[in-house]
Amino acid sequence: MKRIVIIDGQGGGMGRAIIERIRRDGLTAELVAAGTNAMATSAMMKAGADAGASGESAVIWNCARADLIVGPIGIIAAGSMMGELSGAMAEAIGSSTAQKILLPVSRCHIDVVGVSDSPLPARLDDMIRMIRSYMTPQDRVLNESGGLL
Repeated sequence: MKRIVIIDGQGGGMGRAIIERIRRDGLTAELVAAGTNAMATSAMMKAGADAGASGESAVIWNCARADLIVGPIGIIAAGSMMGELSGAMAEAIGSSTAQKILLPVSRCHIDVVGVSDSPLPARLDDMIRMIRSYMTPQDRVLNESGGLL
């Protein structure tokens, strides 16, 4: 089973939405909420994360043990999320051997060339398709009609 570490800060809304979509789309994975603060972690736990921890040490520790790291693009930039994301966190995320799947959002003051300005639900659809591409058939669950998701 894949270990997906979801990183978010501030209120945890983006991380919450990611976890809800992963669960709704039936991907079987261990979801670990690594919040830059307790409020973000709490929001992700309420959305269905299997485990959660907050703060710099939690982000660093979990990145070293992740198969996939997902979150807003700002998680790779020191000082983003209104200063909540430390340089040590950004370094741990960037240097992790885990595959990173990042949502491009302009709130982090990072624009990515070639990315369309689509609404968040459409970007979440793209993220789920990308996460699914890293999953093995054993990581997928059967949908209600008996087929693989």
